[in-house]
Amino acid sequence: MSAAVVLATRNRKKLDELQRILEAAGLDIELLSIDAFPDAPEVAETESTFAGNALLKARAIAQSTGLPAVADDSGLCVDALNGMPGVLSARWAGGHGDDEANLDLVLAQIEDVPDRRRTASFRCAAAIALPDGTERVVEGSVDGELLRERRGVNGFGYDPIFVPLGHDVTTAQMSAEDKDAISHRGQAMRALAPVLAELLGT
Repeated sequence: MSAAVVLATRNRKKLDELQRILEAAGLDIELLSIDAFPDAPEVAETESTFAGNALLKARAIAQSTGLPAVADDSGLCVDALNGMPGVLSARWAGGHGDDEANLDLVLAQIEDVPDRRRTASFRCAAAIALPDGTERVVEGSVDGELLRERRGVNGFGYDPIFVPLGHDVTTAQMSAEDKDAISHRGQAMRALAPVLAELLGT
């Protein structure tokens, strides 16, 4: 019988991504969306680190559902902005999830930064929390540089201006498979697979 894990998101793409990674790792885990639990709380991301926010969400969902829960938090860290927007990436321009406004604001803030100093990284922390209080966090990151204008229509968020090191296209110009192979989220979720196997005994 497979173990059941709740992924603390309503994002179907995130659910499918983790399912693919678990299957590739040979793990027999039933992945449930938070949508299966109407009484589960909406957890505010109030911590100052990606790991803190991921743990906050995983802990709350594990306590609410009585099942192991996985959550992640990620964002863009721009060197010329002292690592910001960081945990504020999704609401950098004020409203949550306004990708265009967030991207425009970052471009405006680094407009005068020379190309050689337009370095940045995407970072992700993924956490698992068990109902018994056991918690673990893994992280992934990808370094790159920021363009002065958008390129590509795939992906979301800051993807259209981010070129990973060693590549000549933005993450918005990559296929989903190519992006998953190098992305901060892909790295974190792949690192999470053996942790799940260990904690759940699968």
